[in-house]
Amino acid sequence: MAANQAPAAPDFFDRRRTVAQPGFNRWLVPPAALAIHLCIGMAYGFSVFWLPLSRALGITQSIECAKDMGFFEQVFSSGCDWKISMLGWMYTMFFVFLGSSAAIWGGWLEKAGPRKAGVVSAVCWCGGLVISALGVHLHQIWLLWLGSGVIGGIGLGLGYISPVSTLIKWFPDRRGMATGMAIMGFGGGAMIGAPLADKLMKYFATPTSVGVVETFLTLAAIYFVFMMAGALGYRVPAENWKPAGWTPPAKAKTSMITDSHVHLDVAWKTRQFWLIWAVLCLNVTAGIGIIGMASPMLQEVFAGKLIGVDVAFNNLDAAQKGAIAAVAAGFTGLLSLFNIGGRFFWASLSDRIGRKATYFTFFLLGFALYAAIPSTAQAGSLALFVAFFCIILSMYGGGFATVPAYLADMFGTRFVGAIHGRLLTAWSAAGIFGPVLVNYIREYQLDQGVARADAYTITMYILAGLLVLGMLCNWRIHQVAEEHHMTPAELTEEKKGADDTHQHFVEDVSALVNEASHSWRVFLAWLAVWIPLGWGGWMTVQKTIVFFK
Repeated sequence: MAANQAPAAPDFFDRRRTVAQPGFNRWLVPPAALAIHLCIGMAYGFSVFWLPLSRALGITQSIECAKDMGFFEQVFSSGCDWKISMLGWMYTMFFVFLGSSAAIWGGWLEKAGPRKAGVVSAVCWCGGLVISALGVHLHQIWLLWLGSGVIGGIGLGLGYISPVSTLIKWFPDRRGMATGMAIMGFGGGAMIGAPLADKLMKYFATPTSVGVVETFLTLAAIYFVFMMAGALGYRVPAENWKPAGWTPPAKAKTSMITDSHVHLDVAWKTRQFWLIWAVLCLNVTAGIGIIGMASPMLQEVFAGKLIGVDVAFNNLDAAQKGAIAAVAAGFTGLLSLFNIGGRFFWASLSDRIGRKATYFTFFLLGFALYAAIPSTAQAGSLALFVAFFCIILSMYGGGFATVPAYLADMFGTRFVGAIHGRLLTAWSAAGIFGPVLVNYIREYQLDQGVARADAYTITMYILAGLLVLGMLCNWRIHQVAEEHHMTPAELTEEKKGADDTHQHFVEDVSALVNEASHSWRVFLAWLAVWIPLGWGGWMTVQKTIVFFK
């Protein structure tokens, strides 16, 4: 291509077109990441659709399938309603395909850049919602699994990791805080999407429709606009850029932070990678088990005490069960706030005390809290029970937000997005282990005649044991051996094959001396994400207030 010839239209999405010009304000990048994460985070809130979809044909009540109808017949049947257990497979698919797609295409993302990955994520996530709408219209559940579960799950994976490497490079001085800001959005996505979806379904509902088709299409349109705005807002720093006035701290011999880089193909073969994989998997397995059991556990353990009546759960009437369900919904909302806040708090704290120390805190404090919950429940101490759960959920979210910075410390920043993508297979595994472990133990306990209020005791001790294993794995993590580091020649050779070769980099790699020149753009960018986040937060607070009445 001639030097004075404009790039072809498809090149607009290439990484070389996203290199920031001198004077670009790095605080424009976090809201771009939040715009994508707030949209794909709706995966956490998809359960809001289960009840309406379970009566998509019957409208007021479900039309049950024939008892002798096989599983595959139900999958392709259009004459009876779906069971919630069948719809729930979509939730599992979300996180299985999130982890697998992030692992498969993480390397491509590092070369293609965050803008292209963000666009593909928007097309997959929103396109999956459109396919799901078609599935509801035709009443074919396999289209929902394919649309939102598989294609949408791929969009989740690419959207989740798209800002990680970029933010770490923009904020070398505050890696934890930067990734915490973005990943906080994934936790907040359901806080916005779930109440919005509920309002849309009520608006579109008719005597012949539960309003899910129109809701899927509306959400797809809204999310596509926000996700494309986020993708187009991504910028990457020029080679060798650093923040104004910042000098990398002198490296101590005992430091866990490397100033070298480990290649993706080497990193995943190291002991450190698999130890961090285990650390994340065990932390998430315990946390995701808590998320799944929090609401029913509160209702079954405290039962009538939640509404001032000293009655066991099985002896409550329908009206009383409805009342405690409303209280439990407020409890769930409170947990979501701590899940979101913990992502920013713990990741930011890790910048001060270190990633390894932060995870030690998760495991030591988490072990004490999990082990104490059964006795707290038996003592009837509702305040302590709630406080323990809130702290646990904050550390669950904090684990997700801290691990990208942990990887950057260990393996360098060059391939951190791709390495993070492969590490997210730990989330996929935990998404299976956690709910299965918790649900099957609970069912076994109930089948053995254990009272509902005591059916979670063994589960909590097992989850506490998992955290001990996680602590041991974290203790074994040490610096990556220098033999695994890339040499300067290998790093230069690798860049030649990437979509960010030197001739495309801006020559002036000075610090952001003119950051303040775009302060109004920063304000508008943050306003665009804080308005919906604030609305979702207010909706959650309204539910939470019920819990304290």
